[in-house]
Amino acid sequence: MEKLDQAKVVSVLNRLLEAELAGVVRYTHYSFLVFGFGRIPIVSWLREQANESLLHAQQVGEWITTLGEYPSLAIGSLLDSHQHDIAAMLRESLASEARALALYRELLSQVEGRSVALEEFARQMIHAEELHAADVDKMLRKPGDVAAFSAKPVP
Repeated sequence: MEKLDQAKVVSVLNRLLEAELAGVVRYTHYSFLVFGFGRIPIVSWLREQANESLLHAQQVGEWITTLGEYPSLAIGSLLDSHQHDIAAMLRESLASEARALALYRELLSQVEGRSVALEEFARQMIHAEELHAADVDKMLRKPGDVAAFSAKPVP
């Protein structure tokens, strides 16, 4: 088994920690801005996503300290288009999830064949992020629209 490049792995993990913490803030912020008839289930869903991001941040932070390193105190970038309709929030969410997914794939490439446990963690997180992105994509579709939203040009 090849040796793990700990500095590179921790660098990716810290960027993931920052991205997941930004997700906590972003989803919580979005939950304050939902109005109308569908408010209650949408706010609940957004707060579930914030809790999931917090769980992911905690798991990533545990890996950083397991590797004997110091977790970042920074928070990743917080996009805010200042468009408060739900579709805009979901589009921003989809973009953020794509960046997190890319980071988890980068982690996988750094640990594959070097650490079974970290490899499994990366795969589990990729799985979770792909399912989440698929749900957001479906939420962005109009009723009866089967084609994936992400494949359509953004107006």
